[in-house]
Amino acid sequence: MKIKNTLLALSALLAFNVSFAQDERAYSCSHLKSHHDDAGHRSARLSDEYIAITENYDVYFYELDLEMERTSTYVQGVVQIHATALVDMDVLIFELWDDFFIEDVILNGMMAVPYTREESAVVVPVAFGAGEEFFIEVIYEGSPPTGGGPLGGGGMTNASSPSWGNQVTWSLSEPFAAYEWFPCKQSLTDKADSITVKVTTSAENMVGSNGLLTAVVPLPGGKERYEWHSNYPIDYYLISISIARYVEHTIYAEIADVADPVMIQNFIYDNPDCLPYFLADINQTADFIELFSDVYGPYPFHNEKYGHSMAPIGGGMEHQTMTTQGYFAPWLTAHELGHQWFGDHVTCGSWSDIWLNEGFASYSEEIMLAAIYGDAEAGASMQDRHNNVMGEPGGSVWVEDSLTVNRIFSGRLSYDKGAAIVHTLRFLINDDDVFYEMLRTYQTEFANSTARLADFKGVAETVTGLDLTAFFNEWYYGEGYPTYEIEYAHVDGVLIVLLRQNTSMDGVTPYFTNDIELEVVKGDGSAEIVRLTGINGEISYHSFAIEGEITDFNLDPKNWIINQYAGAEENNAILSISEKELAVNIYPNPTIDELIIEQDGLNTSYLIMDANGKTLLRGNLKSNKSSVNVSSLANGIYILSIDGKTYQFSKI
Repeated sequence: MKIKNTLLALSALLAFNVSFAQDERAYSCSHLKSHHDDAGHRSARLSDEYIAITENYDVYFYELDLEMERTSTYVQGVVQIHATALVDMDVLIFELWDDFFIEDVILNGMMAVPYTREESAVVVPVAFGAGEEFFIEVIYEGSPPTGGGPLGGGGMTNASSPSWGNQVTWSLSEPFAAYEWFPCKQSLTDKADSITVKVTTSAENMVGSNGLLTAVVPLPGGKERYEWHSNYPIDYYLISISIARYVEHTIYAEIADVADPVMIQNFIYDNPDCLPYFLADINQTADFIELFSDVYGPYPFHNEKYGHSMAPIGGGMEHQTMTTQGYFAPWLTAHELGHQWFGDHVTCGSWSDIWLNEGFASYSEEIMLAAIYGDAEAGASMQDRHNNVMGEPGGSVWVEDSLTVNRIFSGRLSYDKGAAIVHTLRFLINDDDVFYEMLRTYQTEFANSTARLADFKGVAETVTGLDLTAFFNEWYYGEGYPTYEIEYAHVDGVLIVLLRQNTSMDGVTPYFTNDIELEVVKGDGSAEIVRLTGINGEISYHSFAIEGEITDFNLDPKNWIINQYAGAEENNAILSISEKELAVNIYPNPTIDELIIEQDGLNTSYLIMDANGKTLLRGNLKSNKSSVNVSSLANGIYILSIDGKTYQFSKI
């Protein structure tokens, strides 16, 4: 989801003023701390006890059969919840807005059963054995809560577009508002296997929803019933409807390894100026689906459709197979489409891990920009994200308070820092083929299901072969960002770099261990990029063979890492400085004629330099324990450089 300004989270929807001409970015849609497991926090109103009771059954099908109009949010109808008891059950709990009038709750289509209501909880006594299938029908009517919700919809909202004048009734249930318009179980980890959505409305209206439109049935009194059905698993908050006077504009995308073209079904305001205004942007959706299918795997709902239905929200909401969007712009359309993989096909199993939805949907914008508009456009966009993140010193991508909607959908943390650390992860992997293989594997392993951070981390480490514990501790659970400064010496073609970092939240994340690139600018106008590796503290040492005059440095020239750069200063004194904590073991020290080097790598190159940085010996270490003959060296202090790190030893 993306909403134009997070401050609107406290405003009623009618206050939204969507400007279609602007380019402003929109927002909706270890050694650190102990990370509590908030998987049970799936409702803003149910008690923990009642939440636990809802986990006693598994929902496999919803059928919504509602009567509604584009002119109000009033709803009446029948909703069926089909489920399987997971344990012996003597009570069933589902949620529904307190002020709805419930005419009856009917069990298995045969008899009305008693129930009680405690705020949003509807409590029904039952007698089900483990494994028993059942369904309930809830006959109800009334008005959902009024006013816009924190993400631009209050479960169900009615408003007119300030730009186009069309009046719309639409749903927006993320994260906890589905119960405001239909009876349901609000559990992220319990996806329904399929749904049917039927809406009866005046014949002048059209109704958009999930899946395929199977029928439009004429009814007496100038009414029509729109019947939608989806056979794909779907989370409660992704079930949607939108009702307005629309015109349909349908295009198709061609996807490799998918036999039939994918339908892109768009319900656009029937204002005669609206479709022509957005036509080019809407048609780009086909290009985006083809692009994301190449990098993420085939569009996950290709047997049904993708599409959009317009509603006056300041952004979009990734309703499964039919996004609700206020307008069309390439970055917004790419973001909501990216959610079809990251958020819909694979859904975060906890709102604390919203990064798995919003971070990757936001990064989908960057992938689209680079592929279609060029690296310069994508680079500028990522720099904007970095600047926004660094506008404040702290904040974790991981959401500690998963019941605070403003924090879940923080534009700075969940979206911008979320996208930025996906970019950093891509840099650490250092192989785009492997990076995209990781994302496709994640989509395959958790298809039509939910995942937590640990699940993604497991896939990432398996595919890449990397240990990503430090990355997630520092960039996901941790807070802040580094500011780097450089001291350097350049003697006899060897560049020695001392990299020093201070962090904006050193009490939480004292340092970052990610690699970073350094661009070395030479006097002849050429430049060389080197990679600083093995960073394991506030200070790290690196050495490189660099010939020619060095005139300048640019740190992180390709903008992979959220950071500030404080500049570089020449300092030949660093040639005599050694690291206090050795990454390798060298002995004897001092030595007479032989230096033993124990280290983890094989075929690792080494340099031995004097105090002025002049290279005296060089070679490769062929085993974990190697002997280097230093008998030719005069007595004195020397610097050993291995993999960019320097160590001091004495010859006597």
